[in-house]
Amino acid sequence: MATAALGVSLQYSHSIGRGEFSGPGFRNPVAMARGADDSMYVVNRSYEYRPDGKRITICTVDEEYIGEFARGVHTAGVTDIVTEDGSLIWPTSVALDQAGNVYVADEWLNRISIFTKDGEWVGKWGTEGAGDGKIKSPSGMVFDAADNLLLVDSQNNRVQKFTKDGEFISSFGSQGSGDGQFNLPWGIDVDGEDNIYVADWRNDRIQKFTKDGAFLMAFGSSGNEPGEFNRPTGVAVDRNGMIYVADWGNDRMQ
Repeated sequence: MATAALGVSLQYSHSIGRGEFSGPGFRNPVAMARGADDSMYVVNRSYEYRPDGKRITICTVDEEYIGEFARGVHTAGVTDIVTEDGSLIWPTSVALDQAGNVYVADEWLNRISIFTKDGEWVGKWGTEGAGDGKIKSPSGMVFDAADNLLLVDSQNNRVQKFTKDGEFISSFGSQGSGDGQFNLPWGIDVDGEDNIYVADWRNDRIQKFTKDGAFLMAFGSSGNEPGEFNRPTGVAVDRNGMIYVADWGNDRMQ
């Protein structure tokens, strides 16, 4: 089946993943990132569902299973959770730096965990709070052209920029519905000119900023008509400048 709009034709190719089976299966996949060698890193958000349950699956676009890493921790009925290095509770997103290292955001732990491209744990950074460099419920993230990490700090209603080692550089955004303000932002991406696009979840819109965080424009409004959104969660920009939005509440992509 092909879907065409505005001169763009999308042709279905194939599916990846085999239910919840160990190895090539997924459990509530919520995010993915592609490596330089066409490998894919898929975030499994759901609780640990088997004794060796891992949260990040490595595969290829041809459905070749490569491996998995980052042990999941189940939180049900637990009030005092201690996690070992490299484990995850509520992962939300994944991004790769220019060296191929894998960064995973965890909204429960309010931290970023870092792994090699093969899944070996390297380190972590991030603490909960509202000050510069502190995070609360991190969601989407992406590396810019300078190899700095742009992180959506969802409950602080802002985007923060960090070095790969977690050193705070800058931030932009505040709570509200005006230009450049957010209400529980979620997804993020950059285009070929390093402009920043943010899915503003509760404001039902996409906002565009310069690489330094200056507001440029916004589009979208609440609704279910073409061009309208109901809680957009993800945004991606392709090499031709086309923008794709995961319209979560309307169960569609635009």
